[in-house]
Amino acid sequence: MTSLFGKFLAKSSGGQPPVPYAGRGFLRQSMMDGGADPASYMRAYGSSGTVFSIVSMLARQTAKKGWHLYRQQPQDGRRRYTTGDKGSDQRTEVIKHQAISVWNKPNPFMSGFQLREMAQTYLDLTGEAYLIVQRDSRATFPTGLWPVRPDRIDPIPSREDYLAGYVYRGPSGEAVPLQPNEVIQVKYPNPFDPYRGLGPIQAILVDIDAARYSAQWNRNFFLNSATPGGVIQVDRRLSDDEWNEFTNRWREAHRGVGAAHRVAVLEQGAQWVSNSMSMRDMDFGNLRGVARDVIREAFAMHKAILGTSDDVNRANSVTAQEHFESFLLTDRLDRWKDALNCSYLPLFGSTGEGVELDYEDPVTSNREADALELQSKATAAQTLVAAGYDPQAVLETVGLPEMPVVEKATQAPAAPPGWVLETPEAAPSEQAAAVASLLSGGIDNAQRWVAVAHEDENTCQPCRDNDGQTYKNRADAYADYPNGQGYKDCIGAQYGNSCRCKVVKRGRKGGEEPSDSLEELMAQQVPTWNRAGAR
Repeated sequence: MTSLFGKFLAKSSGGQPPVPYAGRGFLRQSMMDGGADPASYMRAYGSSGTVFSIVSMLARQTAKKGWHLYRQQPQDGRRRYTTGDKGSDQRTEVIKHQAISVWNKPNPFMSGFQLREMAQTYLDLTGEAYLIVQRDSRATFPTGLWPVRPDRIDPIPSREDYLAGYVYRGPSGEAVPLQPNEVIQVKYPNPFDPYRGLGPIQAILVDIDAARYSAQWNRNFFLNSATPGGVIQVDRRLSDDEWNEFTNRWREAHRGVGAAHRVAVLEQGAQWVSNSMSMRDMDFGNLRGVARDVIREAFAMHKAILGTSDDVNRANSVTAQEHFESFLLTDRLDRWKDALNCSYLPLFGSTGEGVELDYEDPVTSNREADALELQSKATAAQTLVAAGYDPQAVLETVGLPEMPVVEKATQAPAAPPGWVLETPEAAPSEQAAAVASLLSGGIDNAQRWVAVAHEDENTCQPCRDNDGQTYKNRADAYADYPNGQGYKDCIGAQYGNSCRCKVVKRGRKGGEEPSDSLEELMAQQVPTWNRAGAR
């Protein structure tokens, strides 16, 4: 008999939730009073100018950033102390791949910008965005992406598998069931419902309605004679005919902006009783200003980004731009990056492994900060090299590109301990030739590199042609083989294969490692020096 604890372990080890996330029914209670739903949140986009300005700004700026597909770097435990991808361990970009092609042109009727702009608009209005994956029966990978309205799609919870799928309801009410791998969902976290998102509009819907109602009140104020409302008091009951005649004559004479401030005549003892609340008492101007501040706070949007010029100077406008790019845009792009790498790329099978989608940095370059960072990196590199660390390893650590070093002999090399060199005047040229051989031939040979191809049936022709190619120094070798691996002209990436070629110091392939020690190189020149001294 299996224990309860054993059942719990067996269930959790199979990728299923250890506890039920869904009840036996699919009915959910709304977060807002009054039956608010995603359609109500989307209607706020057209009823509030502040909401429209903020959401459209975020959607445009998020959608315009370019995306690239990179081959993931091997995880060897090293850390890079740099704020950008400008270093010797820069990632290798994959130019041709179905995933980046579909992301840039998702369907025949939309560009990549239009898809991302619409999806981001849904995300900021309703807290969630959905992309339907289009497939072709002749292919095993996605061929298109389509954004859909969040109010027309519902996730179907499962007590066993967490998520059974989705149901999309078309404009005519038709229900279309969808599998989990046919939908890409991006959402903000919702503490009340793990299956749906919660956006800023839900938190301020009451304030948005208050601003909309105040605008409608002001509109009706001008339509109803441009004066505050009031009551006409009579001392007897009016008949239906008298009532209809009186109201029609009053509307004809006093309703509308064009009839404002006309003198009214009341008959048969009727009296006008003014409304106790005036426009000044209502203070709708400040009410709408407070509503704008509440909406901006919900989106964490600075007023300078929306073009508000009061109480704005250069210092806080620059700070507003940095906050907008570093937090608002970066956070949204990171959310899309996470969804694409976790839910989108796995749909491409083996070709989606070992690669990752990433966006272009939205933060505007700060030249002063970049100059200070470059100076601090150079100082750190100089200190580490002076302490005895390998120069190439130092460049990789601080995030500087590789820089070839020009070697110059400042003085004649010293003889090994115990040797006394005699330089007769009769043969100075031969000693000079021996020293030149040491400085040029020996050191040059010790720094030569050779390309090594991985030979099998999957090796591409450019890698075969470059097999055995030699290079004078590491900088030249790494120019063709970044980080020492992967030929830059390899075409294997077009077929989903990574390059396995590399460059090694000459002598590693089947022979002994050439020595970099200056003492050993000098020892090799001892016979030449002895012959020169004997003469």
